[in-house]
Amino acid sequence: MASTRAAAIILVALICGTMHCHPAAAMKVDTTGVAVADGLSLGFYQDTCPFVEHIVEFLVGEAFKKDVGIAPALIRIFFHDCFPQGCDASVLLNGTASEQIQPPNQTLRPTALKLIEDIRAAVHSACGPFVSCADILALATRDSLVDAGGPSYAVALGRRDALAPALPNITNTLPAPFFTVPQLIKSFGDRGLNVTDLVALSGAHSFGVAHCPAFEDRFKNGTDTNPPIDPKFAATLKAKCAGDNPVGTVTQNLDVRTPDKFDNKYYFDLVASQGLFKSDQALFHHSATNRTAVRFSLNEGAFFTQFAISMVKMSQMDVLTGTQGEIRNNCAVPNKRVGIQTAAGNNDGLAAEM
Repeated sequence: MASTRAAAIILVALICGTMHCHPAAAMKVDTTGVAVADGLSLGFYQDTCPFVEHIVEFLVGEAFKKDVGIAPALIRIFFHDCFPQGCDASVLLNGTASEQIQPPNQTLRPTALKLIEDIRAAVHSACGPFVSCADILALATRDSLVDAGGPSYAVALGRRDALAPALPNITNTLPAPFFTVPQLIKSFGDRGLNVTDLVALSGAHSFGVAHCPAFEDRFKNGTDTNPPIDPKFAATLKAKCAGDNPVGTVTQNLDVRTPDKFDNKYYFDLVASQGLFKSDQALFHHSATNRTAVRFSLNEGAFFTQFAISMVKMSQMDVLTGTQGEIRNNCAVPNKRVGIQTAAGNNDGLAAEM
């Protein structure tokens, strides 16, 4: 244990020698204008782990150098964690009741899940068990977004980890790729996110890949033109997915123009009727979302500004703070405790059999 802690201290020294580290207290509030949720603050770890952000940034950067796909993988995990019941790292838990076995989460990337645990181990080795997996996921997502060319934003910290996974009926409230715009607006609205947040956060599909079962409804039984799809694009997808055997092994870039970079080209795809999901393409054709989608296609700066605002809003939804939840000693496993917990919708996070 001592050698592990010594290695972590050396890592911090190496990071700070190249990045000019300053404690978290020196961080300033960004200009998103989003209020900080009760229990969160930018200087939350200034006494217990002042260099946590630099450790996360360094390790995410090293992972990104080896695999640019880590960025979309992290942002997807973060969305799938926050959207159902709040940013509480419940999606990271494994076991028989894991959220990862539910249909929306079955294609979350194991390498990205492992990266979060690897970062937790490094942070806890350097500082002790003071930083939550939920905070590490929030920071790692932001840093990977920046590495991929996206905007930066301040992340208020102080989240705590859920005691158990969310129940299936909650996990399955995640918006589906076949949703109509009215369904999307209701889904996001139920979580306190408005139409502009919807269009901006959909821009996370600027990078990453999808599996054929998520979009083959657009051409499987003849070309579905509601919403419209470019005929050549539909034919290409149909031919590609014809070789999807075993099912789910073929992938398609979400953004056909710059698939590994976070930018506004996703909205160019919508203009050209080359949005992969129905839920994406529909944004360009519905009166409630068209103007915002067009604006983001014409002005990347406007998209980046709004995306940062919307990410901050989402990152603070229904967070556990103070004495709620726990600080996990392993992101995939709840801490051991006396007694058996039963499912309950309380402020300690939903408990379920592991």
